Parts: sequence; structure tokens; C-alpha cells
Amino acid sequence: LTQLLGITDIDLHIDEVTGEDKTVDVVVDIFNLVNSGGTKLSKGDLALAKICVEWADARDYMKQALAGWSKAEYRFSLDWLLRSVNSVVTGEAKFLYLHDKNAAQIQKGLDTAIKHIDTCLNMISGRLGLDHDQVFFGRFGIPVLVHYLDRRNGLMDQKERDKLLFWFVQAGMWGRFSGSTESYIDQDLAALQGEDGGLDKLLEQLRLWHGGLRAEPGHFTGWSLGARFYPVLYLLTRMGEARDWGTGLPLKTSLLGRMSKLEVHHIFPKAQLYAKKYLRAEVNALANFCFLTKDTNLNISDRLPEEYFSEIEKAHPGALESQWIPTDPELRKIENFGRFLDARKELLAKELNKQMEGLLHGDQRWLSGSVRVPEASDKVLGGITSAEEEDLLDDIRVWMQDKDLSQGLLSYDFADPITGEQKAVFDLAWPTGIQEELSQPVAVLLNEDNETLAIASRAGFRCFTSPDAFKQYVSEEILGMSMAV
Repeated sequence: LTQLLGITDIDLHIDEVTGEDKTVDVVVDIFNLVNSGGTKLSKGDLALAKICVEWADARDYMKQALAGWSKAEYRFSLDWLLRSVNSVVTGEAKFLYLHDKNAAQIQKGLDTAIKHIDTCLNMISGRLGLDHDQVFFGRFGIPVLVHYLDRRNGLMDQKERDKLLFWFVQAGMWGRFSGSTESYIDQDLAALQGEDGGLDKLLEQLRLWHGGLRAEPGHFTGWSLGARFYPVLYLLTRMGEARDWGTGLPLKTSLLGRMSKLEVHHIFPKAQLYAKKYLRAEVNALANFCFLTKDTNLNISDRLPEEYFSEIEKAHPGALESQWIPTDPELRKIENFGRFLDARKELLAKELNKQMEGLLHGDQRWLSGSVRVPEASDKVLGGITSAEEEDLLDDIRVWMQDKDLSQGLLSYDFADPITGEQKAVFDLAWPTGIQEELSQPVAVLLNEDNETLAIASRAGFRCFTSPDAFKQYVSEEILGMSMAV
């Protein structure tokens, strides 16, 4: 007992590191240097920890908001939400600007951010049809939208709302936030500020960065569910009131029943194409996808368009055209599959430009300018190619959620950090690490070729090719416990 009580008499040296120069970045670096063997700290963690000192329930309050959006099939992280809070409270993206804000300011900013995020999601879902996480590209454009709504006190007419959504879609299509996320958010927030700031300046900045904003057929050359234009195809299905081929009804979000859930349908069936020696990228080409109800998808099965298109035309005239299917009967033959893809890409690009013009209400100047069309050699590697892969990845995300860890980004858009040009799609990724911003980037890559694995590895990602291997890594190295696989 004497020895135990003697511990209280030990004089431990405490080296206090203080000063105005100790920014969030500096403190995080010091903490991680001292605590190199323990859990890493991110800038978002430190900002949130400081907030929780004054407002103990802040983290739980934020998690409640995230849980609400998750029920609506939008999955976001604490860091992502904090970016939006930051854009309201400080007008900046970097967390260091939250350092001198008190609990009352943060709480007010959080309530405001949540309200504006709800508005954004309602606009994006209702007007653009992007109603779940898989098709929700450009999520880091939300802090910019939130800031804009806050400056406008949430008041917009139809034209202004649509113009803002035009910017959101274009930013997502061209990968505005696929590279240096924080710096681009800062640039876009700055474009909204000052006497000359506003939506026009935001759009002009996007056009100067990317070039012309009009779509060309070549932009629909991608493949897999991770193609950057996959959400665009879904958007067109919703905005253009594409019709189901089994019922003839528009594919609206209000469709009820388990068998009415939308599924990706291969217009030319996979089995038939593989039997003819078509490559994986051709079989899963974006132009070979459309969306149908589950019931219709099952009924069509693996029949060729040459057989089932005539049935649809007879039962539901115009339903094929509503999904941008070329009318030439010759293109329904499997030997003309390549020509079918080219013809459909033309129709998809035309429809996309029509919908974008609709969002601009005739103000087409933003669509002008030279457009860079991907070359045939600009192959984007990787991506989810089957429902089976998607189910495995969803299981991983649920498992991570149960461990109270980040679920990662499905179909992560790996792009050039400067140009935003898409280079590859990683099935499931944590680009800033499972312990955000500090632990090693991680990617789960199922059934991918060596070239895709090499791209991810060169970019610093630790790659896993099976769910079991990934779970073992998380259990042993992140959670610090062993797991029998």
C-alpha cells in the first residue's frame, strides 16, 4: 500500500507546448509524433474534440444527423459533415478556422448546416433523381451548396435553384472534387464571397478549370458501375422519365413493392456477349446499361434484344426510345454490338445536353467552349461489374458500420489531382485512411487485374482482394485484436 501511495509523490515532467503558432495542423503533427505507436489523430478529430470540450454532446448530435441520412440511403462521414459546418461558420474548408469558435457558434452552425443539407438532398433527389449513395457523385460539392444557401438565407427561385444544381452536376461529372478536395472547396467558397462573388463566378471558375461543359458521345465510353457517368445515366433515367419495359410506367422513386426496385439491366446480356468473346469492358460498357424494375429485369433474363425488343415495342410503344435505344433493327443483332454502343452514346449525349439546357433555362453560355473528349486510349480501369461484387462490398460496409468505423467510399473515383481526369475506379476505398487523413489509404479491389492493383499501389493504397483479408487487417491493425478468418 505504501508503494502504491508513493506513486502520488512522483514528479512527472510535463512539457507544455503552447502559443498562437500552434495551429490545428501543428498540434496534429505533434500528437502523432509523440503517439506514433497509438491511434492516429486527424485534423477533423482534433477540431471535433475541441468542440466536444465545450459541447459534450456534439459528436452524438452529429451522428444522429448522419444516421438520419443513412436511413435515406445517403452515407456520409463526420469529417464530411464538419466541412459543411465549417463552410457555414467560417466560410472556409480548412478545419483550423474553427479553432477560435465557441460552442454556441458551432451548435448554431451545425443546426444551420443540417437544415441546408436536407434542402440540398431534397433538391438533388427531387430535381435530379440522385436518390441514393451509389449515384451520389460530387458529395464534396455539398459544403459549397450549403454555404451558398446560407448566404441566400435558403431563398431561391426555380431558375436560381436549377442553375445551382447545374453546377453540382457538372462538378460531379468532371471530377471537380476527385483530386485536391480541400483546396477546390476553398476555391469555390471564395468564388461565392465578396461583392463580385456569386453563382456566375462559381460557374466561370468551373469552366476555366475544365473547359466546355457540353457532353459528347465519347464521355459515355466508361464501363462498370464505377464509371463517372454511371450516375449521369441514372440522372437521365429519372429526369427524362424513362419508362420501364415491363410495365410501360415512368421509373419514378414512388414505385412501390420489392419487385419495383430499380436494377441495372445489361441490354445485351452478359452471358451471350462473353460467349462471343467480347471483353469485360465491352460487356459492362455504360452504353449497355439501362435501369429497369427488378421484375422486368428477371423476365427479360438473358435474351438478346433481337428477340425481346419487338415484344416491348408491341406492348409499350415508345418505351425503348424513352431509354435512348437506337431504332435501327440491325443494331439489335449481337454481331453489331459495337455499333449499337456507338449509336446509343450519341443519343445519351444529346439527352444529357438537353437536360442541362433545361437546368439553365435557356442561358446556354455556360455550355460553350472547347470540350475535351476522352481518347480510346484513355481507358479507366477497375470498377464494380456485378451484383455479386456489390453485395460483397455492401456486406463490408455494414461490418465496418457495426465496428463504428468509416464505411468507405463505394466506387471511388481515382483521378488526376490537378485535372480531375478519371484514371481508375476502386471498388471500395478509404482514400485518407480508415483513421482519416493519417493512416494509410486502403482499397478493396475484387476481381481486378494487375494493372488496376498497380495503380492503387503506386498511389499509396494498401490493397485487399478479398473481404476476409480486409476484415483481418481492420481487426488486427485498426481495432488491435486478432480474428480467425
